[in-house]
Amino acid sequence: MNLIFDFFLGPYEDRELSLIILEATAFFFGIASVVYAKKEDILVYPTGLVATVITTYIFLVDQLYGDMMMNFYYSIMSIYGWWNWARRKNNRELVVNITRTNTKEKWVGFGFFLLTMLVTYGVYKGFGAEIGATNYVDIFTSGIFFTGMWYMANKKLENWTLWILGDLITVPLYAYRGWGMFSLQYLIFTVLAIQGYLAWKKNLAKSPQTS
Repeated sequence: MNLIFDFFLGPYEDRELSLIILEATAFFFGIASVVYAKKEDILVYPTGLVATVITTYIFLVDQLYGDMMMNFYYSIMSIYGWWNWARRKNNRELVVNITRTNTKEKWVGFGFFLLTMLVTYGVYKGFGAEIGATNYVDIFTSGIFFTGMWYMANKKLENWTLWILGDLITVPLYAYRGWGMFSLQYLIFTVLAIQGYLAWKKNLAKSPQTS
């Protein structure tokens, strides 16, 4: 029990109280966002926006530029996704419904994945940061999450597959870095992402197939 206590609270002993409060706030809104995403509720975006803006600042302070870029992009995509999910035909029927990716969208997603990794690598170099092994993991997960966010904004079922993969990698990564609260958050994200995939797959048959 002491080991668990030390793991989650030890890294925060010398941390500024303001940053601890910000991390806890991002934790709460981040969990809420994924819960809303699972329910296909548009509140996924305002709650997610609060979490990502705060997290962007936290990672900027800690010079984790890959994570910072990832959350900055989340913020931009949250605004786009919010608008895209809210669009309706004749003020009633949703324009965007749950679908699977087609071949073109899979290739676009793959290109987005590669481009994101290159941009994230460039950000590290641009800030003059030393790139270690964990930073390369950072770069890889950035590509996964960036693509997953784009798929989510367009209600593609495969977004959940990417979230699950990225979350499973991020849990031990943040644990290694001493981010106990964020590590726990991504563990919860993994469970919610699995539930989200099953819920969206179940609802897929009920959605008009437009692609």
